[in-house]
Amino acid sequence: MKVGILGGGQLGRMLLQAAANYDVTTYVLENDANCPAAHLCHHFTLGNIQDFDSVYNFGKQLDALTIEIEAVNVEALEKLEQEGVKVYPTPAAIRIIKNKILQKQFYQNNEIPTSEFHITQHQSDLLQHISFLPAVHKLGEGGYDGKGVQVINTEKEIESGFNAPAVLEKKVAIAKEIALIVGMNAEGKTIIYPPAEMIFDPVYNLLDYQLSPAKLEEKQLWKAQAIARKVMSGLNSPGLFAIELFIDKSGDVLVNETAPRVHNSGHHTIEANYSSQYDMLWRILLNYPLGNPDEILPSAIVNIIGAEGFTGDVVYEGLDEVLKMDNVFVHLYGKKQTKPGRKMGHVTIISSDYQDLTHKANKIKHTLKAVTL
Repeated sequence: MKVGILGGGQLGRMLLQAAANYDVTTYVLENDANCPAAHLCHHFTLGNIQDFDSVYNFGKQLDALTIEIEAVNVEALEKLEQEGVKVYPTPAAIRIIKNKILQKQFYQNNEIPTSEFHITQHQSDLLQHISFLPAVHKLGEGGYDGKGVQVINTEKEIESGFNAPAVLEKKVAIAKEIALIVGMNAEGKTIIYPPAEMIFDPVYNLLDYQLSPAKLEEKQLWKAQAIARKVMSGLNSPGLFAIELFIDKSGDVLVNETAPRVHNSGHHTIEANYSSQYDMLWRILLNYPLGNPDEILPSAIVNIIGAEGFTGDVVYEGLDEVLKMDNVFVHLYGKKQTKPGRKMGHVTIISSDYQDLTHKANKIKHTLKAVTL
């Protein structure tokens, strides 16, 4: 089969690494010839994944298409689907998820638990919802990795809201943030990976590290899995999805957002689970039997983020020290340039001891830095 990936970032790179295990010819469309995935595919096309003609001409030569980022031209994917190209996830599912307004309305229409919300078209609309604050303002389209999200606690902060179509979500008193990776094949059979918990730095509100399986009460796990199945039933699309959820201080489970692709919260599955999220997506795309999502051992992930104050050719400080550690796996994304906050790689740790995972995660976080000379 000839299978294309729209987007050539680190998710595409890891998807291509898993493709090497299968008899598949891979194609990538991206507007940067030096992107992380460019040299790992069989055929690379330089082009804009948001441009109709670029996506359509790229896709019409293929048997199947998938995405590694939501910001793609859905109209071109719809035409390709009509002409017989398998598009996983479906254009209909991507259309819902890529727009945060449509996504929240989807949860509401399908009676899927999520935080209360209002839709705003202009910044001035926020003045009608002062009593709703504190809340989180999310840009309808174009946001990514925390961009396009603004916390508004008081009326004084309304001026930091977006003057474009957006959704205003009630701020949740969060006890835990978890993510479930879910896969569905063309026959509608679904698998769910064990949940991952995101541990945040309380000072900077940045992801500190991630643990999987998350330590949840049995009832919370059942609720999260039931919600994930309901999301998949509503989307009715083959593919791999990441469903991010909040557990609030009262123990209720709410959907935050869904991503229609392999996801940062599933990187650990490469070493820690029998079938990684990347392997699972290839099984779905190639119409093979679904893999086993269960964990082999508990795991943690530490993201390697471009350090503050460094922009330019990347150097990895502390890499040798981290590579000497037992049961630690370093993944560098092949990005030549670093800048503050840029995702440059991740490190996975596996251990049967959660205390060992936490200890090593903290050590790695303070040892391995993406800097410049």
